[in-house]
Amino acid sequence: MTTEYLLNREVERVLAALMPSNRLVMRVILHTGLRVSDALALRPGDLKPRVWIVEQKTGKRRLIGFPADLLADLRREAGEYWVFPGRDPRKHRTRQAVWADVKRAAAAFRLPQNVGTHSARKVYAVELLRKYGSFEQVQRNLRHSSPMVTAIYAMADKFLEQKYKKRRV
Repeated sequence: MTTEYLLNREVERVLAALMPSNRLVMRVILHTGLRVSDALALRPGDLKPRVWIVEQKTGKRRLIGFPADLLADLRREAGEYWVFPGRDPRKHRTRQAVWADVKRAAAAFRLPQNVGTHSARKVYAVELLRKYGSFEQVQRNLRHSSPMVTAIYAMADKFLEQKYKKRRV
């Protein structure tokens, strides 16, 4: 089952219920559109206002930017080897650990949709579409090979509002 889009008020609720370090991971995804595995692979040397990263899934290079407040929070929390260190500081936190916390936070608010770390990437896509009004721009930014995938992401908010119209929290 695929994860679903969250409305802004739901994003705020989930973020508020997360462990602080996982909240920071989700803020990175919300501001950059990175996949959770790419966000967790950030190194302290990557903490610049704009940095090139290579996506693990696609192998494609991508320029990302961090807002000043997020960058300050990341620098404050970064470990010696990884921005998001795991229990062993030489290894980064696992995507499964972040995912489990997101699931717990969504369950705490009894959200009807399937929420996961990828939900933040879908929120990012919708925000890009609202900002630029172009599927092509969103597709390029998310590095999707098919406009159909981008359309599923970018139209998620319309679908969700219809699906849960009467059951929204």
